[in-house]
This record gives sequence, structure tokens and C-alpha cells, in this order.
Amino acid sequence: MPKVNPDVLVWARESAGLSIEEATKKLGLSGPDRLKALEGGDRDPSRRQLFNMSEKYRRPLLALYLPKRPRECDKGQDFRTLREGKSEKSEILISALLRDVRARQGLVRAALEEADEDISLPFVGSAKIAEGVGSLTDRMRAILGFSVADFRSQVSIDVAFAALRSATENAGVFVLLLGNLGTHHTDIDATFFRGFSLADDVAPFIVINEKDSRAAWSFTLLHELAHIFLGQTGISGYNGDADLEKFCDTVAARFLLEPSELAAIGIEESAGLDEIAERIGDFARERKLSRKMVAYNLLRSDLINSHLYTSLSDAFDAERIAQRQKGSEAGGAPDYYVVKRHRAGLGLVNVVKRMISSGILTTTKAGRVLGVKPTAVNRLLRSGRAA
Repeated sequence: MPKVNPDVLVWARESAGLSIEEATKKLGLSGPDRLKALEGGDRDPSRRQLFNMSEKYRRPLLALYLPKRPRECDKGQDFRTLREGKSEKSEILISALLRDVRARQGLVRAALEEADEDISLPFVGSAKIAEGVGSLTDRMRAILGFSVADFRSQVSIDVAFAALRSATENAGVFVLLLGNLGTHHTDIDATFFRGFSLADDVAPFIVINEKDSRAAWSFTLLHELAHIFLGQTGISGYNGDADLEKFCDTVAARFLLEPSELAAIGIEESAGLDEIAERIGDFARERKLSRKMVAYNLLRSDLINSHLYTSLSDAFDAERIAQRQKGSEAGGAPDYYVVKRHRAGLGLVNVVKRMISSGILTTTKAGRVLGVKPTAVNRLLRSGRAA
């Protein structure tokens, strides 16, 4: 049996976003010292242990036999401007997540090609910034067959997002909700990762960080869709300084909100932070928008200054994190299969169902695409309708 480079074992664990303690538990080892001995070269892993690592680290078995660490996966373009700098742990988790998404997308594209359903989508890469915000916004509305009136007519923020997501998936773009690697221990805060676009002409993917506020999901979807129209693959964050990010933000905002509407908020110089936040909240709820998105548009329209925007943004982020923590402590977890189905999206679920029926996808590959074990695929496909 070929000799395993211990440093490759370290790389495989770290790139999966796992600490020594977390990996020890996942691998079923008696204690961290056992794993440290394997990673330090003091002991050789058994074939069974390597199979286990391959599964838990989400790596092909052959990758563990590489002579040295491979080059890091390509995130595409990094469009983010991170106010507090990058977090090493978050970057490791993001790389693992995006590697997983690329693998899913590759399987979907290959299945569509085998089924002779690899129809090129003409809108992918068809737009240019020079054409302007209005032109791209109008084209996106036309391709989706979806207007701001359609969005606002829905009964809630969640239903409005579901309608927008459905229109996007019907146009041929798969929309996933992912914010970790499968456990809450690997949660990635929206501060470091808002969304990701994979601008493929046959199977384009959009990933939205589900750890962000639900009200922000629609804006992120449209921001990433703008990147796909521009033919760009990459990762996005909040408050990007680059002209490209400002352009995509403005397109997403214009899709959902006309700048002239902002005057209705009535920002007064004498108003305090709490009062302004409350007015923004009322305005946003009525239009099924996120407060942070509305605040950003106030900033871009010179209706508030950067200092006030930062204060509002920090307050909204703190409230979002507190609400998420409160929700996780409330108990009563929703059905596992319904959650997984919702994260994958109805567009992806339907393709997987069709490809399994035709024999093109095995349950093993289907599980990889849907983010579940092969044994869970059939039950997921039978579970309730995706939101």
C-alpha cells in the first residue's frame, strides 16, 4: 500500500473546516492524540481509517494518497470588501463549501449533457456594465418574467423570496441556500460570505448564505444573478467598494425598489438612531425588503452619511445574530428532509428526480448533488414541496 504523506491528512482535515477535536469525533477515534499521531507521521493510517477520512472530509480516497498538498481550489473572483479583514477559519470553511458546490454543479452539468438536455442559456455572460443599470434590470425582469409588483404582492417575505427563486429556477439557474458544511459548528456568518455565482452556460448556480437574514435573500439572489448575466463566477460580500459590486448591488436594488421611493422614509437630521431604524424597518417590511438593503440605498442616494449607515448596519447585524441564536435555542427542529429539500431548491430536486428515473444519476451521485447520504435520497425526493 502506498505511503501516505501526513501533511496531506492535515490538509484534508483543515480544508474540510474541521478542528482536531471535531474530526476526532466524526472519525470515531478514541481521542485527539490518535489523530495527532496519524497527522504527525507517528502512526500509519489503516485502509479503513483512510476510507473513513475520505467520507468525512468529502475527498476522493485517491486525494489522501497525493504526494503533497494540492493547490487551493479556485473561488473564482473574490468580489468582497471585508471591513474587519478575512477570518482564517471562515476562509477555510468557504473554500470547502465552494469546492462542494463546484462538485455538485459538475455532476448536474454532466447529467444534463448525458440526457441531451444541455441547452445553452443565452443570457449567461450576455451583459456588459457599459449598458447601464436600467438595461440589465429590464433584461433580468424579462428573462424571469417577474416584476416588483409580483414580488410585493406575496403575503410575506418568505413567500416573496420563494416566488423570485421559482422564477429564477424556471429560467434555468439553480439557487441553493447554504451557510455551513452540514453542521452548525461550521456556520459561516454573512459578514464573510453573502453569496456565490457560478456562471456556467448550461447549469449556472447561485448560492445564498442562509445564515443571513431571510429578508436579505432576495437581494442576494438578484445580486448574484447580475453576476451571471455578466458572465462572472465569484464570491460576494456586503458593502463592496469595487465598481463592479456597486453595479450589481444597484441592479438588485433597482429590481426591487425605485430610488424615488426612499423619500417616503422621511429621514430627519434631528432623529435618533432608534427612530431612523424603526422608520427603515416599517418601510422595508411593507416592501418585503431587508433593512440593511434599504439603509445601503439611502447611503447611495446621499440621504444618510457613511457614519450613520455603519451604525445602522451594525445594529441590524447584531439583531440578526441575536434572533438566530434565539431561534436555535427554541427547539422544535423542522423535519430534516424538508430542510434539505428547501436548501437544494425545487429546480435541483426536479432535475435529480428526473435523472435518477432515467438511470443517468446513481443515488450516490444524487446524494452528492443534494447534500445528503445516498440512503436519504429517495425519502428527500418524496418529502414535502420545496419552499
